[in-house]
Amino acid sequence: MISLSRFSQNTTVSAIALACTLALTGCASTSDKTNTVDTGSFSMPQYQSMTLDNGLKVNFMVQSEVPIINVNAVVRAGAVNDTTSGVSYMTAKSLMLGAGGKTKAEIEQTIDFLGASLDTASGRESTLIGADFMSKDVDTVLAIMQDVLMSPDFDSVEFEKLRQREIVGLSQAKESPRAVIGRYYSKMVFGQHPYANPTTGNSTSLAEINIAQLRAFHKSYYQPSNMAINVVGDFDAAEMKAKLTKAFGHWQGSEKAVQPDLSQGLPSLSSSRVLLVDKPDAIETTFIFGGLGISRDNPDYVGLTVVNTILGGRFTSWLNDELRVNAGLTYGARSGFNAFSDSGTFQISTFTKTSTTKEAMDLALKTYARLWEEGIDQQTLDSAKAYVKGQYPPKFETGGQLAELMADMYIYKFDDSFINEFQAKVDGLTLEETKRLIRNYFPQENLQFVLIGNAAKVVDIAKEYGEVTQINMTDVGFGQ
Repeated sequence: MISLSRFSQNTTVSAIALACTLALTGCASTSDKTNTVDTGSFSMPQYQSMTLDNGLKVNFMVQSEVPIINVNAVVRAGAVNDTTSGVSYMTAKSLMLGAGGKTKAEIEQTIDFLGASLDTASGRESTLIGADFMSKDVDTVLAIMQDVLMSPDFDSVEFEKLRQREIVGLSQAKESPRAVIGRYYSKMVFGQHPYANPTTGNSTSLAEINIAQLRAFHKSYYQPSNMAINVVGDFDAAEMKAKLTKAFGHWQGSEKAVQPDLSQGLPSLSSSRVLLVDKPDAIETTFIFGGLGISRDNPDYVGLTVVNTILGGRFTSWLNDELRVNAGLTYGARSGFNAFSDSGTFQISTFTKTSTTKEAMDLALKTYARLWEEGIDQQTLDSAKAYVKGQYPPKFETGGQLAELMADMYIYKFDDSFINEFQAKVDGLTLEETKRLIRNYFPQENLQFVLIGNAAKVVDIAKEYGEVTQINMTDVGFGQ
């Protein structure tokens, strides 16, 4: 995913900007010359792969600096596979409620005693079961992972407790517009397409889900041929192969996992629309706008990362400078692409006092329009390239990060070349290319808006940006 800004000051960029200020005017030139800055490099570390007879793909990466192992099992199943909203999420959560004859408490106590961790997470297109632990505890933790993956109990008593916690959690989440506005926006953009499915479900759907549905979802998608296991850390590769083969090699899938064709039924956004979510006690308006984005395998992914950095992907971005620093309208404004397997979204987001809603929205749109009206100059492009390259290696410093990288490679079907060529592609981006990227990928027409705030005070403002649909924050679900 092309990530949003972390809003952290980057000293490398500051140093480069200072150097350019002190140097000849060539630093501010708008010529199409590409300048490169040495910010270190990162290439994919060596690793081995194998596929077991049952179709389970396994990747091993030995990293011996510290005696720790990170393992994740990534399943090709998420919210896009939901038949009832939240089934994939609740199935992943329920894996930890008891498995292989061990209760939830026994699993937790064992993991805690080892000082290890074992967690599950379910997203839009995948589910991850991850663990990290001392190398000496590999046999104990692998045995638990085997039980959790292959033999979950789906204990009904524990499931009921989980269900109630999640329903309460959804209600609490709606107290924070910034925590949930992305779910409203996905529904706004994708409508009835599976990409609109909220990963967490909603209070009504969670109340309907039963144990039989969890077992059916597990049976359908937790298949060795529908997942990969990634291992990074301090271990002997041959021994680890033998351990994983013994643990998972006999696992036979009972049916073929059937995946939806997500390239079908994608929306066509033909007019500007506004979803106004009324939160009467709000003193701020939180808003997001944009449109369709890119798929994860888009060949322009790297170039768009750089351009977005300039617009709203770092603390010194245009959006943050204009709305936060110069106008004092917000504490942060950002932009970004969320890239999925077959589509994605682009969005600009921020928040402001209710009384400055129109001022902030207009300034965000005006700043966005600079992409077309003024374009990018060479100095700004060079600064962004240095920032993106400097931020790249730290993303893969730990074993857990490397294991998650391999999980993403499995789900989104990209290979080492994306990693190894990333920095060269950044260096090769020209001003002329940025014009093409802006023209082709940043939505300019038929923008989709979501506003969460006091509707009585901002509804007339909302009408200026498109046809308004108004709902209440307390309504079940996330819009439409």
